[in-house]
Amino acid sequence: MKLGPLALALAIVSSAGAADAGCVKGAVVGGVAGHFAHHHALAGAAIGCVVGHHMAVDKHRREALARQRH
Repeated sequence: MKLGPLALALAIVSSAGAADAGCVKGAVVGGVAGHFAHHHALAGAAIGCVVGHHMAVDKHRREALARQRH
């Protein structure tokens, strides 16, 4: 296993904003899952980015709504 791509991905995730980090985290997870699912790493990364971004934005909205209520 090569650690270079993993180290690069972790560096990108740590420097990105909340929604961007969601995309990058999702892309990393999706890429790894896609790689092990019959070598579809790029498709997994693309789908993971979309899902991760959506989840990060949704979480941000829920937290903002919770702050407004208090």
